[in-house]
Amino acid sequence: MTAPSDSAPIRVCVYSDDRHTRDKVMLALGKRPHPDLPPFEYVECATGPVVIETMDRGDIDLAILDGEAVPVGGMGIARQLKDEVFRCPPVLVLTGRGDDAWLSAWSRAEAAVPHPIDPVVLAEAVTRLLRQRGRIGSATR
Repeated sequence: MTAPSDSAPIRVCVYSDDRHTRDKVMLALGKRPHPDLPPFEYVECATGPVVIETMDRGDIDLAILDGEAVPVGGMGIARQLKDEVFRCPPVLVLTGRGDDAWLSAWSRAEAAVPHPIDPVVLAEAVTRLLRQRGRIGSATR
């Protein structure tokens, strides 16, 4: 296995109509949320159509979508991506509260993290998704 620094960066699409939410996600994850991961490269999206356009390009490894975004929520976008994007990368939705996590099943997102964003919970969920996707070894912690 190559060293993380030798690997291509992990491209993460971060969607929210609220710039502060996007900033919180990127700050919580930082440049490398797990030592065995390559560095992260963020692609910020503020509107639903831009998310779809970005994901259609096919160079995104993970999408983090704000389920509370308006006028188009991240859960609806997640469902659309899973229906329309060939080999759609993993999707994590940010929910309004922990009790809303069941909605991620409807959206077909692989993970859900509630607002307010807890950096540890978000980093663990992202690392788990990327491990399942094969971007990080399963034996590492």
